[in-house]
Amino acid sequence: MKIALMVWGASSGAGKSLLATALCRWATREGLDVAPFKAQNMSNNARVVPVHADGLTDGGGALGEIGSAQYFQALAARVPPHVDMNPVLLKPERDTASQVVLQGQANAALSRMGWRERSALLATAARDSFVRLAARHDAIVIEGAGSPAEINLAPQDYVNLGTARWARDLAGARGRLRALLVADIDRGGAFAHLHGTWALLPDDLRPALTGFVLNKFRGDAALLAPGPEQLQALTGVPLLGVLPMKRDHGLPEEDGLYAAPTGGGSGPRIAIVAWPHLSNLDEFQSLAGAAAPRWVRSAAELDGSDCVVLPGSKQVSGDLAWLRAQGLDRAIVAHAHAGRPVLGICGGLQMLGRVLDDPEGVDGEAYGPLPGLGLLP
Repeated sequence: MKIALMVWGASSGAGKSLLATALCRWATREGLDVAPFKAQNMSNNARVVPVHADGLTDGGGALGEIGSAQYFQALAARVPPHVDMNPVLLKPERDTASQVVLQGQANAALSRMGWRERSALLATAARDSFVRLAARHDAIVIEGAGSPAEINLAPQDYVNLGTARWARDLAGARGRLRALLVADIDRGGAFAHLHGTWALLPDDLRPALTGFVLNKFRGDAALLAPGPEQLQALTGVPLLGVLPMKRDHGLPEEDGLYAAPTGGGSGPRIAIVAWPHLSNLDEFQSLAGAAAPRWVRSAAELDGSDCVVLPGSKQVSGDLAWLRAQGLDRAIVAHAHAGRPVLGICGGLQMLGRVLDDPEGVDGEAYGPLPGLGLLP
């Protein structure tokens, strides 16, 4: 590895994944051998990839999961994705617990441990993946998580601060670490976010911050002045880029229904049930170009639908209980009995059966046996 480029964010949703993906494609167009890396991702949007890079060449080896963002960043870099690009994936199961996927495989013991208690173990595994990746490629585009200025989490923050130090130390005298900090200007307060994040960075990493980036800008660019000049005077860091608001980039969102399909299109009216623990929600984005999809959370919203989709779920029993609490179970059964299609995907398919029994709480909660919707034997 000759150079590492770190993409930090002033907040979640600032545009780190989009910027990192664009940089991967730009770098490979410039002839660089580049690969993406994110030490830890939190998302129920995942892709299946080889666990080891060696499995890419010999056609064998185990398979594992990584976050969708690193999967598409690898495609942008025109390199085959594998687990080392995202060694830790946290898949939320409820507000206070996540399943830990370590180097592609779910790890029940780590999932039961407290966040601070397990962080050192996860950091060690993540660093091993980074070292292997850095040995294979000339350049690494590293995506941070949330913000590097969460001072309450700094001692355990191997995703932003730890990874930056690994990259700096591995590059050494032969290479370089450069960091960009991106902020969402559409939400307001972007200059404060950038200045505050810069001020709270650890002293040893602040010199790596090479430039600021404003994302999701719309309007008259002349109105930014004299903000960038004043910010540089305060920090010594220039504003290197202003990215326009772009809603149709096609990359999946990691944390919510930001890019969810909505009504307005023509074609079949497709109701997608938006229960609390949706997984792989980006599967439905392309429907908006061929149909009239919408997310539904109540029985009344099912009226007039040509097709009902029960998507994947990271907590099937909990989402089935939620479905009943909303009265959606009866509405879905009535829809099916009227001869209209119901499509169940993954966890949604499990709910279509007669009984859901999960005595060990594999899907996140120990519910059951619970009656299913009874549409399949």
